[in-house]
Amino acid sequence: MTALTGSNPGPVPFVPDEAERRIVERLRAREEAAFIEIVERHHAALLRLASRQLSDADAAEEVVQEAWIALLKGIDRFEGRSSLRTWLFRVVTNLSLTRRTRDSRREIPFSAFASDEAGADEPSVDPSRFHRLPFVRDKWKASPADWGRGPEDLLLEGETRRFILDSVALLPVVQQDVIRLRDIEGCTSEEVCELLGITSGNQRVLLHRARSKVRGALAQHLAGGR
Repeated sequence: MTALTGSNPGPVPFVPDEAERRIVERLRAREEAAFIEIVERHHAALLRLASRQLSDADAAEEVVQEAWIALLKGIDRFEGRSSLRTWLFRVVTNLSLTRRTRDSRREIPFSAFASDEAGADEPSVDPSRFHRLPFVRDKWKASPADWGRGPEDLLLEGETRRFILDSVALLPVVQQDVIRLRDIEGCTSEEVCELLGITSGNQRVLLHRARSKVRGALAQHLAGGR
């Protein structure tokens, strides 16, 4: 998993292309074929997103169905400030978060959890992996293992992919949501900030911590399998 680099110049306004404008027009015209097309294109990704946020297949299916109903009811008010994909992801995320906190005494915004988590004094890498003696302080006890293959190759292996997903599931909820949206669903940093209602700084911190923990767990897993 790659780390974020460089400065963030700020969000770039979304500009819909011709295909995006056309599908929105067809949906507004209540064209059944257009709705079927958009469902076939995005349903699987929306269901994966809801399932990973809720860990309940029935609840995830209900949330996605609610999102499709919201699309039908709200397409006339859709302003095109984001893509339909991002809009649908945001609807599913909001519905999932609402469902996840429904039984709580009071609902706390996701952004509050994210801010606390990003601001926590938490090391990205287990300190036990570094020397603590003065003359070698903060140097690796043993250099990180060379896996011999790129991340893309490793992800293709079923067992490794399952281990990565299991490792993600052990992360704090806010880190889970960020890394799943960025590295599994392929959302941009701007989309994640919009979907979860967090700042770009919090997004970077949460993603870095999540990736570091998963990489550390995977390195130990691969080293133990040799």
